[in-house]
This record gives sequence, C-alpha cells and structure tokens, in this order.
Amino acid sequence: MAECFIGLMSGTSLDGVDGVLADFSTSSPAVLAHASAALPPSLKAELLALNQPGHNELHRAALAANALMRVYAKVVGQLLAVSSTAAAHITAIGAHGQTLRHQPQMHDGSGYTLQLANPTLLAELTGIDVVADFRSRDVAAGGQGAPLAPAFHQAFFGKAGQTIAVLNIGGMANLTVLGPELADDVLGFDCGPGNALMDSWCLRHLGQPFDANGAWAASGRIQPDVLSAMLAEPFFALPPPKSTGRDLFNPAWLARQLDGFGDVTSADVQATLTELTAASCAACVKTFAAESQPLIVCGGGAFNRQLMARLQALLPGVAVGASDEHGLPAQQVEATAFAWLARKAMRREALSLQRITGTRGARVLGAIYPA
Repeated sequence: MAECFIGLMSGTSLDGVDGVLADFSTSSPAVLAHASAALPPSLKAELLALNQPGHNELHRAALAANALMRVYAKVVGQLLAVSSTAAAHITAIGAHGQTLRHQPQMHDGSGYTLQLANPTLLAELTGIDVVADFRSRDVAAGGQGAPLAPAFHQAFFGKAGQTIAVLNIGGMANLTVLGPELADDVLGFDCGPGNALMDSWCLRHLGQPFDANGAWAASGRIQPDVLSAMLAEPFFALPPPKSTGRDLFNPAWLARQLDGFGDVTSADVQATLTELTAASCAACVKTFAAESQPLIVCGGGAFNRQLMARLQALLPGVAVGASDEHGLPAQQVEATAFAWLARKAMRREALSLQRITGTRGARVLGAIYPA
C-alpha cells in the first residue's frame, strides 16, 4: 500500500518552488511526480528585501508568506494532477518555507532561524496535513538548525563499507559525509556560498536570474587577489558544526570584498565568485571527506557546467557527478528530503543530528498543522 508524502522546497537561491510526491512504502523512496513553479518577480523581490530589516516588515512578511503558500499550493495541485492522485491519499506535506534570517546561538545564546511560511493557509488551500518549521526545534536544543538534508542523504545515498560525499549547491552550499558504518556515521555542515552571490551578480549586470551553464563565468578570468580576500572570511575557517546564509553572504559582503581592487570586469568577478564556491567546497571535501568516492552533487549548482568543471579540476581523482547518476535527479533531492522529514515528524521519529548541527540530542523536528 502506498505511503505518499509531498515535499516542497524554496531555497536560498529564490529561483522558485520545487515539489515532489514520493512513496515511502518501500525501502527506498520512489518519486512519483515532480513539479516546479517560478516565484512571481514581485514576490521574489519582496523576499529578498525581507532578508534585511525594513519598514513595516511584520505586515509585509505576513502577506509575503500568504503569497508564497499560494505558489506552494499551485505546485501541490500540479503534483496531484500529473500523478492522478487524490489529496486524501497524501499523508502530509513537508513545507520548508523561505529562509529570511538564520542566526542560531546568536544574541541571547539561543538565537533563532526564520523560515517564512503560513502552514495553516497551505493546509486550508490543499486539504492536506502540513509539517513545517523543521529547523526551530534543533536551534532550541542548541543546534545550528542546518543543514537538515544530510540525514536524508544518509538514508538514500549511504552504502555500507563506503565513504560517500554529497554536496548540495543551492543558494548556500553544504557538504554531507556518509561514513562506511552508516548508523550515526554522518557529518554535515555548510561550506559557504553556493549560487546566491553568483546569481545576484548576474542579475545586477546581465538582468538574468542566473549564469546559464556558467557561460559568463567561463568568459572571465579568476582574480587570485580577490579570491584570496574572499576566502579570508572567518566563516571558512570555522570547524563544523556550522551554518550560514544571506545574513552573511549577500551583496553588501561582496561589495566589501571588491572594495580597493580597482577596475575588475564584471565577467572576471563572476569567474571569481564561481571559483569561490568551487574552492570553498573542494577544501571541505579534502579536509573532511578525503577518502570519499564519489562526490554526488545536487541542487541548482549541478547544472552549472563551469562550476562542475572547476570542482572536478580541484578534486582530481574524485568522480564528481550529479545525483541523477545515483538514483535521484539533482533538482529533486532537497524536496524529497523534506517529504522524508515530514514522514519522520508524522511518525514522531527523532533524528540524531549531533554531528551535523551540534544539537544536544535526538529531537522530533517539525510542527504539524492538521488539514
């Protein structure tokens, strides 16, 4: 008998909403349908603006959450239609929400993480139970609240007797190291910026939301001095567990890095930003997954040919390839992870993420909003 969950993910890149309908009735989840929807330009602009303090932000955030849930509901409708599945046959939706602020353990010692959503509205629009706010309990228990996907990576990609690394390159990049013993033998943490800086620079200079295939970056030249200044950011030297987001790696950060370097062409900056992502990720692989084989890449970065080529060049001897080659398309991994996390929450199954987020112990993650 099918055990169906929907996972919805809108990542830091703000390129849209990805959704999957997955059946967990067998040992390995089967994706029955995949759908996506772009964010309306006005909503994307508002979500970007809400990453920073601003006028009337509580009111604006509430309305943005409603608008985002309507896009989520649209994706749910697409998934149900393409798979010919009735809403009544879905156990729950795992809805990540849109990260606006991520500041764990800061300010008062506990800090917070904020994923914008209105799960009650999504439950009303779809008639399906919704699980949301996955990160807050982990933060409350002393963890970073991110990344959460490594637990799913272990369940889906892990193989006994083999060390495997999974690199998710969304707006930020995070690395999962799956050890050969499987049980509790997993490490995960954020490496630094993924696509976020590249995308914002591309939008500013080309008016395009991303650098298709990394072609613009490939046309430029890496600036070693600029790259060195960027890599001097203290975050890169921090040991795991660690997580980051647009709170740190944003256009203002980039402007500070470029200050004083004179006339660097926009294409050269794009080439250097691509190398920043590749170099920071490769350094993490070399330090924490030196014995890994292969390196499985997922997220939007897997579609950037120049970025993938630079990763391979920096990791000679490691088979760098997209997750498509390992049973799950790159664009579906994160959404499937949140379907899996929703299933864990509905079953009240605690996750042990001490080596990933630094939490004090196993916790059930996610809040349930019945339809």
